[in-house]
Amino acid sequence: MKKIAFRISSIALFLLLAAFSFIQQRTTVYIIGDSTAANKLPKAYPETGWGMELQSFFKADVVVDNRALNARSTKSFKTENQWQPILDKLAPGDYVFIEFGHNDEKIDKPGTGTSLAEFKNNLVNYVNETRSKKAIPVLLTPISRRSFKNGILVDTHGHYPDVTRKVADSLNVPLIDMLIKTENLLTNLGDLPSIKLFNYVDSGHVNYPIGKKDDTHLSPYGAKKIAGLVVEGVKERNLGLAKKLR
Repeated sequence: MKKIAFRISSIALFLLLAAFSFIQQRTTVYIIGDSTAANKLPKAYPETGWGMELQSFFKADVVVDNRALNARSTKSFKTENQWQPILDKLAPGDYVFIEFGHNDEKIDKPGTGTSLAEFKNNLVNYVNETRSKKAIPVLLTPISRRSFKNGILVDTHGHYPDVTRKVADSLNVPLIDMLIKTENLLTNLGDLPSIKLFNYVDSGHVNYPIGKKDDTHLSPYGAKKIAGLVVEGVKERNLGLAKKLR
């Protein structure tokens, strides 16, 4: 009986240590950004943020914690105290995916819009504060809107993506250029075929009785495709996360 009890205790201890080791080895990937990445409430379906689809690409030792929120900019995300709780939890080896721009460019909204100089300073602060916790910042340019003129995709983000690129270069931060990736995707699909990436809904839908034609926010299919482009960038930048992909 003593031998059996000893074996049971040994097995229990082994399982406890194994579970503790697994928890210790887990990597959290935080996403901060706007509605193109954000988790959506059921009342918004089929609108889907690409951050909702990212977890499916990773093994169980990666936890995607999507903190992106609708209508947020580099300014409002911080002033509304969305950033500090993340910073408090950051552990060495965690990642912070930083994707802003869609709302920073709305300079007619004082609490949201930012000048290019302010946008740059905000990105620099996110990077430096992330690194202060020995976590890893990754900058992402904003995804493209579906804005075709005479069959040609037109950029709507002005100089904000260039600022993100320059911050990434000057601070030696991994950059996933989502604007270029999504522009290529939309251009290759073309004007009408690219509709399937976005939240286009016929009238009569329970959440959109009169229908919806949204060239900014994604469909479930589009969110999956965009998350796949993020993963493509993870591989291209040789991030440690690439080893944790399924």
